Amino acid sequence: MSATAAVDHLVGLQAQNVKPPYYALAARLDGFTPEALSRPMADREVVRIVTLRSTIHTHTADDCLTLRPLVQAARDRELRHFRAGLAGVDLDRLAATARALVEEEPRTMKELREALLEDWPDADPQALSVAARCKLPLVQVTPRGLWGRSGQVRLTTAEHWLGRPAGPAPAPDATVLRYLAAFGPASVKDMQTWAGLTRLRDAFERLRPRLVTFRDENGAELFDLPDAPRPDPDTPAPPRFLPEFDNLLLSHADRTRVVPPELKGRHWQGNIAYRTLLVDGALAGLWRLDGDALVIEPFGHLDRTRWAEVTAEAERMLGVLHPGTAYDIRFGTVRG
Repeated sequence: MSATAAVDHLVGLQAQNVKPPYYALAARLDGFTPEALSRPMADREVVRIVTLRSTIHTHTADDCLTLRPLVQAARDRELRHFRAGLAGVDLDRLAATARALVEEEPRTMKELREALLEDWPDADPQALSVAARCKLPLVQVTPRGLWGRSGQVRLTTAEHWLGRPAGPAPAPDATVLRYLAAFGPASVKDMQTWAGLTRLRDAFERLRPRLVTFRDENGAELFDLPDAPRPDPDTPAPPRFLPEFDNLLLSHADRTRVVPPELKGRHWQGNIAYRTLLVDGALAGLWRLDGDALVIEPFGHLDRTRWAEVTAEAERMLGVLHPGTAYDIRFGTVRG
């Protein structure tokens, strides 16, 4: 599968930072190289934009222009938290003003905020920039997002960057099917957590005749596509090094399928998420790159065989994303 096809299949990749989508694809795709994502991003086939859960995702261009309308109501609700700072601000006029500014030239959020303050000097500056982000589909223009490149976050509208208008919001039913193809079996609550949306039960009920259902250990109803792969429980799950905020850890309300109950909260500290190590398909530790070392902090004992498997996967991952650089792989403390 190509990188673009994987981004499409997963309905986007969590991307608060630049590198996580690259690590996410390196863990999932055979033959992946950073250029496989950088090239379509430079060619405007994939983009970085705030969508699901009000966080930045890497999406295909098509999804950028359709999923953002799907979650627009949630972005409008988000603005309620900033009402005090937006007293007297006409949000439609603000959106039109912000659109003209960023389509004239891509701007940083600071530049956009300062320009908007000229029209609304009494408003809260942060609230103005949040309003622009919520009302408009603002994408981060390259070189931001390219592997090995640096650049400030500069924004313009999706329509301007991609050269075509946004499409109509997809029916929730179509998005339910795509979510299940990527993350099923899953409950209604799981998808609502993934999307940052509510009231999706009706869509699942309309689709029920086309789906299969199960019950998890706690009795929750799970839905899936009839022909979706459901591997035998004894199927080997090789070790994987995942980035912070990986989709696998954020796409279900019930995260015990990946995070053992006794490890709940171990891969977070405040608002900081750590890079995670999976062993046998479950959270087993943390990792980080520190100078010329890849430091691994297992949460439990790894016997010689498992450590050899983890080391082999670490070497593979490093060879994909950091070829030609020698790293020492060792135990250590990741947090602190």
